[in-house]
Amino acid sequence: MPDDFAGRLLVWFDRHGRHDLPWQTPRTPYRVWLSEIMLQQTQVATVIPYFLRSVEKFASIAELAASPIDDVLAAWSGLGYYSRARNLHKAAVICVEHHGGDLPREFEALADLPGIGRSTAGAILAQAHGLRFPILDGNVKRVLSRYHGVRGWSGSTSVQKKLWEFADSHTPHERVVDYTQAIMDLGATVCVRSRPRCPRCPLASSCVANIEGLTAQLPESKPSRALPTRATMMLIVHDGSGRLLLQRRPSVGVWAQLWSLPEAADIESAKSSIATIATQRKDDIAFRHLPCFTHTFSHYKLDISPIACDVERVARIADVSESRWLLPEEAAQLGLPAPVRKLIEAFAKENRRAEIR
Repeated sequence: MPDDFAGRLLVWFDRHGRHDLPWQTPRTPYRVWLSEIMLQQTQVATVIPYFLRSVEKFASIAELAASPIDDVLAAWSGLGYYSRARNLHKAAVICVEHHGGDLPREFEALADLPGIGRSTAGAILAQAHGLRFPILDGNVKRVLSRYHGVRGWSGSTSVQKKLWEFADSHTPHERVVDYTQAIMDLGATVCVRSRPRCPRCPLASSCVANIEGLTAQLPESKPSRALPTRATMMLIVHDGSGRLLLQRRPSVGVWAQLWSLPEAADIESAKSSIATIATQRKDDIAFRHLPCFTHTFSHYKLDISPIACDVERVARIADVSESRWLLPEEAAQLGLPAPVRKLIEAFAKENRRAEIR
């Protein structure tokens, strides 16, 4: 007997689903993969322009693999969660070296690629090849948690196990491509996080959360804990030619491999750092303090105190691969963390105003 859940969802999808997303035409494995990685923790409207620019710049897996990581991070800049871009590049290299430049069709090999995993592998195989594999992204977790009245945080092992069982039981053997898109669309447009549009939902009549008035409680949130706070000084070192000093972040840790402003723990260490690249004596270095702000990561908050320092002459940078003097418009072409990009843009804008005055 066909699953009524899938049947009702597909009827709804034919009338109300999204059929014109850019990765749907043409629906190739590469385009599906790229979109799925970008859509992790990011909404469709935000992803679309990044996707279009990326498929134009990196037209194939081979082109993506052959591109420098700096180019990949620059194309990703502003989309956040940069480990996704690094894993995308790593996976492309593996595909070229071991899979003839294509994504593997075997589930285990696909799921083992950096940044993919079980749900994304299922989404790629279902949408690109029509193979029957369940998915369990954030939207699907929300739909299934409400429909079945699943208690507990969806990230816990026991709840994940239940949700995977439900996801598999509802996935049909026919129209897998449409079903996969349909359940994601339902979660993104109807069964949304706050104020779900239950009167528009094809599953409302048998949804536990709707029947029992639990849509605000389900799915249950991750147990909360206070985010720790860290602090740093970001140094906007500005030379007589209008260039800024940029440094590449380490290959591991926050903003790995992105370009950023130099950082210091305090004023003394900031002066010592600048004295190594400027001709001024340490005691002659003067700072301008700019407005402080806080950037929130998933696991901590970072209090950023920007300070600007004008240096007339600079010593030659020995390691040019990890440090560069760039004009603000040149820096904008690199992969920059979003708060650093905004800080540089604001500084450059203020400098232009000062020149006009």
